[in-house]
Amino acid sequence: MIRAARPGTLNPAEALIWRAMVLTWPFYAVGALYVVGPVLAWMLGGLAVLALYLGPAMRADLRPTGPIPAAVWLWILGMLVMLVALWAGHMGWNLGTGKTIKSSIGWAKGWALVALFPLIGAVLPIRRAVLVRGQCVIGLWTLALAPLLLAAPYIGLPERIFTSPLKAIGGPGPEYFSVYFYTFDPASWTPRWQFYAPWSPFAALLGVVMVLFALEEKHRGWMAAGLAAGVLMILASKSRMGLVGLVACTVAPRLMPLILRGWAWQVGAGLAASLAVVGGWLALRVDAAIAGFRGARADSTRVRETLQRIAWERWHSEAPWFGHGTVQPGPHLVEYMPIGSHHTWYGLLFVKGLVGFFALLVPLTWHIMLVLADAARGPRGRLPLGILMTIVLLSMGENLEIEAYMLWPALVLLGVHLRELEGGAG
Repeated sequence: MIRAARPGTLNPAEALIWRAMVLTWPFYAVGALYVVGPVLAWMLGGLAVLALYLGPAMRADLRPTGPIPAAVWLWILGMLVMLVALWAGHMGWNLGTGKTIKSSIGWAKGWALVALFPLIGAVLPIRRAVLVRGQCVIGLWTLALAPLLLAAPYIGLPERIFTSPLKAIGGPGPEYFSVYFYTFDPASWTPRWQFYAPWSPFAALLGVVMVLFALEEKHRGWMAAGLAAGVLMILASKSRMGLVGLVACTVAPRLMPLILRGWAWQVGAGLAASLAVVGGWLALRVDAAIAGFRGARADSTRVRETLQRIAWERWHSEAPWFGHGTVQPGPHLVEYMPIGSHHTWYGLLFVKGLVGFFALLVPLTWHIMLVLADAARGPRGRLPLGILMTIVLLSMGENLEIEAYMLWPALVLLGVHLRELEGGAG
C-alpha cells in the first residue's frame, strides 16, 4: 500500500525523505524519532553542500536547480549567531567546557536543523508532492492506530509503554524517547493523547501542519486521510493552541489574495466603519472569549505566565546581551519547570539574550514577508504561509529548537518554496 502511495519515481534524496516520513510511527514505536531528525538533517545537508560543490558533475537527479536563496543564507547566519551566543553565555557564566560541549551538541540537534532543512529543500530537487503525500501517509497510520490509542485508558492499558534505551544518546528529557498510549491532564485528570509527539500541545500543532499539507493533496482519498488524522490529533490532544491554529493557519493564507482586490478593500472599509456602532459590544465579546480561553486550563496559564515573568526579569537584570547560557530550574511557584522553557521568545532572551532573540527574529520576519507577498499573488504561498503561522504560534507556547526534529517536513517545504520563488523546479 505504502509503495503504491508514492507520487511517481523518487530520486535518492526524495526516497530518503519518503522513508523517514512513512516510517514515523515505527520510529516512534522504538523511541527513535529524536535521533532520526538530526541524522537526516546532517546527512541531507551534507549532500546538499556536496551537490553545490560538484554542480554539473553531480548525478543528474541530484543536481541543484540554482544557488542558495538569500532567505536560506539568512537562516544559516542566524543559526550560527545562535551558536556564538551560546558560547558567549557559557563563557560569561563560567559554565565549563563540559557543559559548553554538551550545549553545542544540543545546538546541532536543535537550532541547526532550523537552517539545515530549508537548505535541503532549497538545493536538492525535492518535490512538494512527495512531502504532501508523505504527511498523508502518516495520517493514515494515525487513523489506523487511533482506535487502540483512544480505547487504551478505558480498557486498562498503561499510559507509558516504555522508554527506549536510545535515551543514552542524550536529549532534553526521557519523554523524547518514551512511547505512550495516552497521558492524563493533571488539571482535570482526564486522558489526552499525544500520538507520536513528546507531549499533547505539540501533537496538536503537528495536527495543524498535517491539515495544511493535506489541503494541498490532489488525491481525494489521501487528502481525506490527512485531514481526518490532523483534526483528530488536534481534538484528542485537548490543546487550546491547536484549535486556534486549525482555524487561523488554514483560513488566513486563503484570504491573502483579497489584499490585491479592490472590492475587498471596500468591504473592509465598510466593516471598519460599522465598528463605530458595534465596536463596544464586540470588544466585550472578544474579552469574554479570551477570558474563557485562558480559563479553560487556568493552572497551565498561570505557570506559563509566571515562567515568562521570571525569565523576563532575570534576563533584563542579569544577562541582557548573551543570556544565561542554559535553562535553569524554576521554583515551586512554577512547579519546578525550567526557567527559559515553554516559550521560544522568553526562552531566547533568558538563555541567549538579545543576540539570540534577533538571530531568530530577523530571518523569521524576512521569510514571512516573502511568503506573505507570494500568498497574496496566488495559491503557491498558502502552504508555506500556514506553516510559518504555525511556527509562530508554536513559538508562543513551546521551545522551537527542541521540536525542530519533528517539524522537519515543514521546514523542508519552506526551502522548496524558496527554490520555487527563485525559479527552480518544484
